[in-house]
Amino acid sequence: MLQINCNKGELVNNGFKVPNHLAIIPDGNRRWAKEHDMPAWKGHWEGGKVVDNLFDWCAELGIPNATIWASSTENLKIRPKKEVRELFKVYQHFLERWEKKESILDKYKIKVRFIGDIEKLPKEVVNLMGKIMMKTAPYQKRMFNILINYGGKLEILNVMKRLAETFVKLGKVQITEKVIQKNLMVPVPVDLIIRTGGNSRLSNFMLWQSTYAEMIFLDKLWPDFTKKDLVNCIKEFNRRQRNFGK
Repeated sequence: MLQINCNKGELVNNGFKVPNHLAIIPDGNRRWAKEHDMPAWKGHWEGGKVVDNLFDWCAELGIPNATIWASSTENLKIRPKKEVRELFKVYQHFLERWEKKESILDKYKIKVRFIGDIEKLPKEVVNLMGKIMMKTAPYQKRMFNILINYGGKLEILNVMKRLAETFVKLGKVQITEKVIQKNLMVPVPVDLIIRTGGNSRLSNFMLWQSTYAEMIFLDKLWPDFTKKDLVNCIKEFNRRQRNFGK
Protein backbone atom coordinates (compact mmCIF):
# COMPACT_ATOMS: atom_id res chain seq x y z
CA MET A 1 0.00 0.00 0.00
CA LEU A 2 1.04 3.59 -0.61
CA GLN A 3 1.52 6.38 1.90
CA ILE A 4 -1.08 9.11 1.61
CA ASN A 5 0.42 12.42 0.54
CA CYS A 6 -2.60 14.70 0.34
CA ASN A 7 -1.90 18.39 -0.19
CA LYS A 8 -5.30 19.17 1.32
CA GLY A 9 -3.82 18.33 4.71
CA GLU A 10 -6.33 15.77 6.02
CA LEU A 11 -3.89 12.92 6.53
CA VAL A 12 -0.41 14.40 6.08
CA ASN A 13 2.22 13.12 8.56
CA ASN A 14 -0.30 10.97 10.41
CA GLY A 15 1.04 7.65 9.15
CA PHE A 16 -2.14 6.68 7.33
CA LYS A 17 -2.01 4.42 4.32
CA VAL A 18 -4.40 4.19 1.43
CA PRO A 19 -5.68 0.84 0.17
CA ASN A 20 -3.89 -0.50 -2.87
CA HIS A 21 -7.32 -1.33 -4.30
CA LEU A 22 -10.45 0.57 -3.29
CA ALA A 23 -13.83 -0.73 -4.48
CA ILE A 24 -17.11 1.16 -4.21
CA ILE A 25 -20.72 0.02 -4.42
CA PRO A 26 -22.54 3.33 -5.01
CA ASP A 27 -26.00 2.50 -3.74
CA GLY A 28 -28.89 4.92 -3.26
CA ASN A 29 -29.38 6.94 -6.45
CA ARG A 30 -33.06 6.06 -6.81
CA ARG A 31 -33.84 6.59 -3.12
CA TRP A 32 -32.11 9.97 -3.29
CA ALA A 33 -34.35 10.94 -6.19
CA LYS A 34 -37.44 9.78 -4.30
CA GLU A 35 -36.45 11.84 -1.26
CA HIS A 36 -36.19 14.89 -3.52
CA ASP A 37 -39.50 14.21 -5.30
CA MET A 38 -37.78 13.44 -8.58
CA PRO A 39 -38.08 10.55 -11.05
CA ALA A 40 -35.66 7.69 -10.32
CA TRP A 41 -33.39 8.43 -13.24
CA LYS A 42 -32.62 11.93 -11.90
CA GLY A 43 -30.74 10.22 -9.08
CA HIS A 44 -28.46 8.53 -11.61
CA TRP A 45 -27.49 11.94 -13.02
CA GLU A 46 -26.57 13.18 -9.54
CA GLY A 47 -24.72 9.95 -8.81
CA GLY A 48 -22.76 10.35 -12.05
CA LYS A 49 -21.45 13.71 -10.83
CA VAL A 50 -20.02 12.02 -7.73
CA VAL A 51 -18.29 9.39 -9.89
CA ASP A 52 -16.76 12.25 -11.87
CA ASN A 53 -15.42 13.75 -8.63
CA LEU A 54 -14.16 10.36 -7.48
CA PHE A 55 -11.43 10.46 -10.14
CA ASP A 56 -10.11 13.61 -8.47
CA TRP A 57 -10.36 12.31 -4.94
CA CYS A 58 -8.61 9.00 -5.61
CA ALA A 59 -5.82 10.70 -7.54
CA GLU A 60 -5.29 13.36 -4.85
CA LEU A 61 -5.13 10.68 -2.14
CA GLY A 62 -2.70 8.55 -4.13
CA ILE A 63 -4.95 5.49 -4.50
CA PRO A 64 -3.40 3.39 -7.29
CA ASN A 65 -6.36 1.09 -8.05
CA ALA A 66 -10.06 1.92 -7.78
CA THR A 67 -13.16 0.07 -8.94
CA ILE A 68 -16.73 1.35 -8.99
CA TRP A 69 -19.87 -0.61 -9.83
CA ALA A 70 -21.94 1.37 -12.33
CA SER A 71 -24.63 -1.27 -12.90
CA SER A 72 -25.20 -4.97 -12.31
CA THR A 73 -26.46 -7.58 -14.75
CA GLU A 74 -29.70 -7.60 -12.74
CA ASN A 75 -30.09 -3.79 -12.87
CA LEU A 76 -30.35 -3.68 -16.65
CA LYS A 77 -32.75 -6.65 -16.77
CA ILE A 78 -35.36 -5.71 -14.18
CA ARG A 79 -35.35 -1.90 -14.01
CA PRO A 80 -38.08 -0.01 -15.94
CA LYS A 81 -37.13 0.53 -19.59
CA LYS A 82 -37.35 4.33 -19.33
CA GLU A 83 -34.98 4.33 -16.36
CA VAL A 84 -32.51 2.12 -18.23
CA ARG A 85 -32.66 4.43 -21.27
CA GLU A 86 -31.94 7.41 -19.04
CA LEU A 87 -29.11 5.51 -17.39
CA PHE A 88 -27.53 4.98 -20.80
CA LYS A 89 -27.81 8.75 -21.39
CA VAL A 90 -25.92 9.31 -18.13
CA TYR A 91 -23.21 6.91 -19.28
CA GLN A 92 -22.92 8.64 -22.64
CA HIS A 93 -22.73 12.13 -21.13
CA PHE A 94 -19.85 11.34 -18.81
CA LEU A 95 -18.08 9.12 -21.33
CA GLU A 96 -18.07 12.01 -23.79
CA ARG A 97 -16.51 14.22 -21.09
CA TRP A 98 -13.78 11.69 -20.37
CA GLU A 99 -13.10 10.99 -24.06
CA LYS A 100 -12.28 14.64 -24.78
CA LYS A 101 -8.69 15.77 -25.14
CA GLU A 102 -7.14 16.92 -21.87
CA SER A 103 -9.87 15.41 -19.71
CA ILE A 104 -9.52 14.57 -16.04
CA LEU A 105 -8.13 11.18 -17.08
CA ASP A 106 -5.24 12.86 -18.87
CA LYS A 107 -4.64 15.26 -15.99
CA TYR A 108 -4.01 12.42 -13.55
CA LYS A 109 -2.77 9.79 -16.05
CA ILE A 110 -5.59 7.40 -15.17
CA LYS A 111 -5.93 4.17 -17.11
CA VAL A 112 -9.61 3.25 -17.40
CA ARG A 113 -11.10 -0.17 -18.04
CA PHE A 114 -14.80 -0.91 -18.60
CA ILE A 115 -15.62 -4.37 -17.36
CA GLY A 116 -18.70 -6.54 -17.71
CA ASP A 117 -21.00 -7.79 -20.45
CA ILE A 118 -20.62 -4.46 -22.25
CA GLU A 119 -21.45 -5.77 -25.71
CA LYS A 120 -25.13 -5.69 -24.71
CA LEU A 121 -24.99 -1.92 -24.16
CA PRO A 122 -25.94 0.64 -26.86
CA LYS A 123 -23.43 0.83 -29.70
CA GLU A 124 -22.58 4.51 -29.14
CA VAL A 125 -21.81 3.80 -25.48
CA VAL A 126 -19.61 0.81 -26.34
CA ASN A 127 -17.74 2.87 -28.97
CA LEU A 128 -17.00 5.61 -26.43
CA MET A 129 -15.75 3.04 -23.96
CA GLY A 130 -13.40 1.65 -26.59
CA LYS A 131 -12.04 5.11 -27.39
CA ILE A 132 -11.41 5.87 -23.73
CA MET A 133 -9.67 2.57 -23.09
CA MET A 134 -7.47 3.08 -26.13
CA LYS A 135 -6.73 6.67 -25.15
CA THR A 136 -5.75 5.80 -21.57
CA ALA A 137 -3.97 2.51 -22.33
CA PRO A 138 -0.46 4.07 -22.06
CA TYR A 139 -1.11 5.33 -18.53
CA GLN A 140 0.35 3.07 -15.84
CA LYS A 141 0.32 5.17 -12.67
CA ARG A 142 -3.35 4.73 -11.76
CA MET A 143 -6.05 2.23 -12.72
CA PHE A 144 -9.79 2.92 -12.55
CA ASN A 145 -12.16 0.04 -13.29
CA ILE A 146 -15.79 0.79 -14.09
CA LEU A 147 -18.05 -2.26 -13.83
CA ILE A 148 -21.05 -2.05 -16.15
CA ASN A 149 -23.57 -4.85 -16.66
CA TYR A 150 -21.36 -6.81 -14.27
CA GLY A 151 -21.93 -9.57 -11.74
CA GLY A 152 -19.49 -11.54 -9.62
CA LYS A 153 -21.02 -14.88 -10.63
CA LEU A 154 -20.75 -13.87 -14.29
CA GLU A 155 -17.07 -13.11 -13.82
CA ILE A 156 -16.29 -16.46 -12.21
CA LEU A 157 -18.36 -18.26 -14.86
CA ASN A 158 -16.28 -16.56 -17.57
CA VAL A 159 -13.09 -17.76 -15.85
CA MET A 160 -14.37 -21.33 -15.84
CA LYS A 161 -15.29 -21.08 -19.54
CA ARG A 162 -11.83 -19.73 -20.35
CA LEU A 163 -10.13 -22.58 -18.49
CA ALA A 164 -12.41 -25.10 -20.23
CA GLU A 165 -11.41 -23.64 -23.61
CA THR A 166 -7.76 -24.01 -22.63
CA PHE A 167 -8.36 -27.66 -21.72
CA VAL A 168 -10.05 -28.36 -25.07
CA LYS A 169 -7.21 -26.66 -26.94
CA LEU A 170 -4.25 -28.12 -25.03
CA GLY A 171 -5.71 -31.31 -23.58
CA LYS A 172 -4.78 -30.20 -20.06
CA VAL A 173 -5.32 -27.31 -17.73
CA GLN A 174 -3.88 -26.32 -14.38
CA ILE A 175 -6.39 -24.89 -11.94
CA THR A 176 -4.90 -23.05 -8.99
CA GLU A 177 -5.83 -19.91 -7.08
CA LYS A 178 -3.16 -17.99 -9.00
CA VAL A 179 -4.49 -19.19 -12.36
CA ILE A 180 -8.06 -18.22 -11.45
CA GLN A 181 -6.97 -14.80 -10.19
CA LYS A 182 -4.96 -14.18 -13.36
CA ASN A 183 -8.04 -14.86 -15.49
CA LEU A 184 -10.41 -12.61 -13.55
CA MET A 185 -11.72 -9.44 -15.18
CA VAL A 186 -10.10 -7.53 -12.30
CA PRO A 187 -7.11 -9.54 -11.06
CA VAL A 188 -6.07 -7.20 -8.21
CA PRO A 189 -7.41 -8.22 -4.75
CA VAL A 190 -9.63 -5.63 -3.08
CA ASP A 191 -8.45 -4.10 0.21
CA LEU A 192 -11.40 -1.88 1.06
CA ILE A 193 -15.04 -1.93 -0.04
CA ILE A 194 -17.25 1.08 0.65
CA ARG A 195 -20.98 0.65 0.14
CA THR A 196 -23.32 3.61 0.47
CA GLY A 197 -27.09 3.47 0.89
CA GLY A 198 -27.40 1.65 4.22
CA ASN A 199 -27.41 -1.95 2.97
CA SER A 200 -24.85 -4.35 4.48
CA ARG A 201 -24.31 -6.88 1.73
CA LEU A 202 -22.09 -7.56 -1.32
CA SER A 203 -24.94 -8.22 -3.77
CA ASN A 204 -22.84 -10.36 -6.15
CA PHE A 205 -19.95 -7.86 -6.22
CA MET A 206 -16.37 -9.03 -6.94
CA LEU A 207 -16.80 -12.27 -5.02
CA TRP A 208 -13.28 -13.65 -5.49
CA GLN A 209 -11.36 -10.38 -5.14
CA SER A 210 -13.21 -9.39 -1.95
CA THR A 211 -12.28 -12.48 0.07
CA TYR A 212 -10.17 -10.56 2.60
CA ALA A 213 -11.44 -7.04 1.96
CA GLU A 214 -12.39 -4.74 4.79
CA MET A 215 -15.97 -3.49 4.39
CA ILE A 216 -17.52 -0.19 5.41
CA PHE A 217 -21.25 0.39 5.02
CA LEU A 218 -22.57 3.95 5.09
CA ASP A 219 -26.16 5.09 5.61
CA LYS A 220 -25.51 8.06 3.32
CA LEU A 221 -26.94 7.77 -0.22
CA TRP A 222 -24.45 7.87 -3.09
CA PRO A 223 -25.34 11.34 -4.50
CA ASP A 224 -24.51 12.76 -1.04
CA PHE A 225 -21.12 11.01 -0.77
CA THR A 226 -18.20 13.46 -0.35
CA LYS A 227 -14.43 13.45 -0.26
CA LYS A 228 -14.64 13.83 3.52
CA ASP A 229 -16.63 10.56 3.64
CA LEU A 230 -13.93 8.87 1.58
CA VAL A 231 -11.17 10.17 3.84
CA ASN A 232 -13.06 9.05 6.96
CA CYS A 233 -13.47 5.57 5.49
CA ILE A 234 -9.72 5.39 4.84
CA LYS A 235 -9.08 6.46 8.44
CA GLU A 236 -11.35 3.65 9.63
CA PHE A 237 -9.53 1.25 7.29
CA ASN A 238 -6.26 2.21 8.98
CA ARG A 239 -7.69 1.48 12.43
CA ARG A 240 -8.54 -2.11 11.53
CA GLN A 241 -6.29 -5.11 12.01
CA ARG A 242 -6.26 -7.19 8.84
CA ASN A 243 -5.72 -10.92 9.46
CA PHE A 244 -6.23 -12.37 5.95
CA GLY A 245 -7.96 -15.43 7.37
CA LYS A 246 -5.30 -16.22 9.98
